[in-house]
Amino acid sequence: MFYEQLKAATESDRQQLINSEIIVRCMARNVTLPEYIDYLTQAYHHVKFTVPLLMAVGARLPESYEWLRSAVAEYIEEELGHQEWVLNDIAACGGDKEAVRNSKPAIETELMIAYAWDMVSRVDPIGFFGMVHVLEGTSVNLADYAADQIQATLQLPEQAFSYLRSHGSIDQSHIQHLEQLMNRFTEPAQQELIVHSTKMFYRLYKGVFDSVLRGKQDDSMQDAA
Repeated sequence: MFYEQLKAATESDRQQLINSEIIVRCMARNVTLPEYIDYLTQAYHHVKFTVPLLMAVGARLPESYEWLRSAVAEYIEEELGHQEWVLNDIAACGGDKEAVRNSKPAIETELMIAYAWDMVSRVDPIGFFGMVHVLEGTSVNLADYAADQIQATLQLPEQAFSYLRSHGSIDQSHIQHLEQLMNRFTEPAQQELIVHSTKMFYRLYKGVFDSVLRGKQDDSMQDAA
């Protein structure tokens, strides 16, 4: 089935993502509060576009994809308001959620979102499911454990982890649903597009994680100046 082919074709890209320095450090309980807040900040800046992107996908699908449009409508309903969960987590960490709301994303985050919009509007809306696969799949495999390690390290309240917990093991139904949808793509051109898109989003999402440490390095350089 195509879903298994997709996973196999992009496994090396997934490994590069999960071997990002900040993820490795997080799993080793070597993460700071500013780093966690910065991660949540970048999460806010891409999560806030999930519903608008899904709406654009649904609007651009031809009638032959009505089955997929119905699935997109369900995704929209489930994803509404998740960016506010991220902001509330930031507040629970002692951060200024309104400052985050009005801030600009890291370059890497902006590039990932720009690519998503380009894929949906210029290339083919089904390519957006490469992003869904990367974000949902990565979250289900890592989110709960990462939340446990961060909480143990930083002694934060459970209210600081609504975003990670919501995308952890309880989100398994999303992956099962995604698998069913992906297996309905049987044409080689469709499959090739989704594989390509997934590879791109793995690389772009790794950049988002890397930006957390890059931001820290930029701060150090500014302090030295």
